[in-house]
Amino acid sequence: MSNENETVITSYAQAPARTVTAGGVTYAYRELGPKGGIPVVFFVHLAATLDNWDPRIVDPIAKDRHVITFDNRGVGASTGSVPDSVEEMADDAYTFIKALGFETIDIFSFSLGGMVAQDLVVKHPELVRKLVLTGTGPRGGKDIDKVVGTTYYDVLRATLTRKDPKEFLFFNRNATGKVAARAFVNRLKERTVDRDADISVKAFRTQLKAIAKYGRSVPADLSKLTQPTLIANGDNDRMVPSVLSDDLHRRIQGSELVIYPDSGHGGIFQFHQKFAPIAVEFLAR
Repeated sequence: MSNENETVITSYAQAPARTVTAGGVTYAYRELGPKGGIPVVFFVHLAATLDNWDPRIVDPIAKDRHVITFDNRGVGASTGSVPDSVEEMADDAYTFIKALGFETIDIFSFSLGGMVAQDLVVKHPELVRKLVLTGTGPRGGKDIDKVVGTTYYDVLRATLTRKDPKEFLFFNRNATGKVAARAFVNRLKERTVDRDADISVKAFRTQLKAIAKYGRSVPADLSKLTQPTLIANGDNDRMVPSVLSDDLHRRIQGSELVIYPDSGHGGIFQFHQKFAPIAVEFLAR
């Protein structure tokens, strides 16, 4: 455990940037919260870097838990190139976690991160104690491969209106959604020092290719999962259709499902005041 007089950082905006090298790749990560116990490792979404985590989700979890966010290979400040399969991304995540010396972790994942998390837990069930899967779907899930078209369409819409693509991709384009979108995008700017490098266009395209492949492949057997699992999404996810959250819930025995009304892919961010306490309680159980 840390020294009594060592200040524990529980604000993601202040989390120190660190690196660890393993298998010829230098992984960039941030950590916060009290050390000791089982860490909660955050698996981020498509095109995202360390700067894409909502502090209103991270901070409440980091109050009592050691939290680690990281850039997988070829993303942000991590070296190497992005793998073109989700399975390989899971292998890299495993390499990173082992490099930090952890035997057991809890996972908090969102979107593509949830796909990577599933592949990791299927391959290394002993590593993961609890699983949080948000805005995501199972390997071979219906219409996952359509994410690519939706993403390009919304990136174009955003470019034309000079907005952040996440405002279109993560939130409904109604009054409630627009307000939630702007608030979310602003929260991501709270960190002012040591910001991460943006993902390259090539890396982003490779990630999209990996998602399409994942969507078209044979489903993994999720009935084998024994980890307590919390699944959450908005009821109108245009990126990873909300029905896939139901699908995951059916496949993973004993899993819990939370669906938020009048919200999209970023439902957990729109409803962070409701969702953060649920995630904290689930991970503390």
